[in-house]
Amino acid sequence: MPKPHLLYPGTSSLVVLLPHIRYIILMPVKLLIFDLDGTLVDSSADIAKAINHAFGSYGVSEVSVAETVTLIGEGLTRLIEKVIERKAPGLDPRALVARFLEYYSSYVADESRPYPGAEKVLKALSGYKKAIVSNKTEGLSIKVLEALDLLKYFDCVLGGDSLPEKKPSPAPILNVLSRFDIRPEEGLIIGDSIYDIEAGRAAGVKTVAALYGYGDPGFSKEADYRIESIEGLMEILDSISPPP
Repeated sequence: MPKPHLLYPGTSSLVVLLPHIRYIILMPVKLLIFDLDGTLVDSSADIAKAINHAFGSYGVSEVSVAETVTLIGEGLTRLIEKVIERKAPGLDPRALVARFLEYYSSYVADESRPYPGAEKVLKALSGYKKAIVSNKTEGLSIKVLEALDLLKYFDCVLGGDSLPEKKPSPAPILNVLSRFDIRPEEGLIIGDSIYDIEAGRAAGVKTVAALYGYGDPGFSKEADYRIESIEGLMEILDSISPPP
């Protein structure tokens, strides 16, 4: 199993920010917050197909899976806007979002799969509260989790439309903490983009950068920990917190 990169070796928990100094105080982790696309599930092929369906009738050149990976992270509307900016200036994003949803809602997990080891890790973490916080809509997030038989592992699912604000705002993280009456220093977020890391830091939870996902190079600079596979999360939890 690849070793996690511990930016603060030994322990982590309550992260107190002072000028030029980041202090780590040991506190147990009780809540694990996961991003979805690029963290638990590789959904890039199905998203690429839905983009190409949405834009196909306009004569726009198809996006590849590799290009799609660079578009994911800010939610559906922004994804469509980025394709328009790159390939088809002037098209109506509302009509394209509707066409995307028409297709994708029926094929959310045609080729999407959990990352290797994901279900094994979720089973092993049964003692923790677990939540999904994604910028994908809540309904689509639940459909993906149901299709891949992963929904049963989570106590809460929030999407980009669940609250007035989405990541990188800390609002979804704070909402989940409040639901379970858990302090920020007892929470940890795992994600593959700068939006996950920024949201987690702003909410005061520990942050784990999933280097195997879709994130741009360097997105993990401000994360507390880095992992090269989802199984690396187990080693981090062993190092910073006894099982709940």
